[in-house]
Amino acid sequence: MDKQLTIWTVIGVYALFMLAVGILYSRKGSDMAGFTVGGRSAGAWISALSYGTAYFSAVMFIGYSGGSGWSYGLWSVLVGVGNAVFGSLLAWLVLANRTRAVTRRFDIKSMPQLFEKRFGSPVMRLFACAVIFVFLIPYSASVYKGLTSVCSVILGIDEVVCMIIIAIASALLLVLGGYMATLKADFVQGFVMMIGVSALIVLVVLSPQVGGLSNGLGRMMDYMRSHEMAPLPGKSAVALGSTLLMTSFGTWGLPQMVHKYYGIRDGKEVKRGTVISTVFALLVAGGGYFIGSFSHLFFGETMPDGGKDFIVPLMLDTAGLPNILIGVILVLLISASVSTLSSITLTACSTMTMDLVKPAAEKAGKKIEDHNLTALTRILCLVFVVLSYLIANYPTPILEMMSYSWGIISGAFLAPYLLSLYWKGINRTGAWAGMLGGFLTAFLPAAVSGFTTPDGPLYACMAMAVSFGLCFVGSKVGAAMKLPGWEPQEAFTEKKG
Repeated sequence: MDKQLTIWTVIGVYALFMLAVGILYSRKGSDMAGFTVGGRSAGAWISALSYGTAYFSAVMFIGYSGGSGWSYGLWSVLVGVGNAVFGSLLAWLVLANRTRAVTRRFDIKSMPQLFEKRFGSPVMRLFACAVIFVFLIPYSASVYKGLTSVCSVILGIDEVVCMIIIAIASALLLVLGGYMATLKADFVQGFVMMIGVSALIVLVVLSPQVGGLSNGLGRMMDYMRSHEMAPLPGKSAVALGSTLLMTSFGTWGLPQMVHKYYGIRDGKEVKRGTVISTVFALLVAGGGYFIGSFSHLFFGETMPDGGKDFIVPLMLDTAGLPNILIGVILVLLISASVSTLSSITLTACSTMTMDLVKPAAEKAGKKIEDHNLTALTRILCLVFVVLSYLIANYPTPILEMMSYSWGIISGAFLAPYLLSLYWKGINRTGAWAGMLGGFLTAFLPAAVSGFTTPDGPLYACMAMAVSFGLCFVGSKVGAAMKLPGWEPQEAFTEKKG
């Protein structure tokens, strides 16, 4: 069997599986609770792998691992380790159980609802809804760009055709099945990712360009010493630290990641999920960045055609991998990306229907039946996928496009969300100050540059830090002046639920 036929056969088997899952769960997401939180009955393995597959997509494998490996060499592996320790282990320890308890106790299905019920502000719900829908689109688009670069290199198909195929796959899974369909698909896709990354690490290390682990590490250390990368100069060290912090702590404020905690069955499953998600992240993220760290052994000092987005695809294409493994790797990247796209799309669109359309209709004296709301969410999923495809054609590199999205959303939401779980003193004034301050800190530099600044991760970290400071200051001012919504709220900070 020739290369192309082998690869397409593997992809075809994966596509049939995805279609089967979507059809199987098409009748189990008929109401909004089933469609968005799956009846809050998810176990540890499903929740943890869904979290991991939403976390790591082609953006990480293609954009971040290649770009970071090129810029920082072996230091880039620290980003993957940070993602496992801070973005998975610490995130689950700090956020998972409290978020699960609060959202269950107050029947919360989205982050905007959490803000409205915590701070008593419908306007805050609308603001959060708009930010989530608008600024998750560039993140979704960056996932498309990551996949198209690898498919265009390995399969030799047009990038537009590739994006359309991925859009159809993610739309079908969501429109047919909703939350539980994505969870079940993520469960299998998580194992595909772990197996694929493990095999990829071994075969890249054994490739002629690397020549074994000890040889490859020695040659990379020599290269880094001769090119002022060991140690990293100050500016590069700041950029690496910003990338590590943004990709690790930025997930704490992303609604599609926080959403994974809503449906966990109980506290016991949270503890198990913490271990599973950490091991998954250490293998997948650590392995992904480890592969990218060898990029200079493949290309020397010359950036390959197409720029940083094509470093890893060209590495895979020239490493002499077996055809069947290339097919598995493509399925790995497609699996990771469809999972991420599904999570992003479901979060953005269910937020629009639950937190914008439904309240507006009720205010106008009209009642929307639950099944009609679910149908509208499915339609919005299609619209979101199309918008993501259009933005993906904008010539912004993957790493920058994702950093704008993460920086703006986490800059606005991380501090108010985290503090609302642990500090009864945060009030409406503080939350507004943190949201607006964090949002503007990340958004303005990106907008002024025409969304071309390479310092997106740095601005994202600044936005999160600024937001925390403003939440504290604003809350103290609001309490001192007894502004609307200043009263302490203890219900959200209780451990039980």
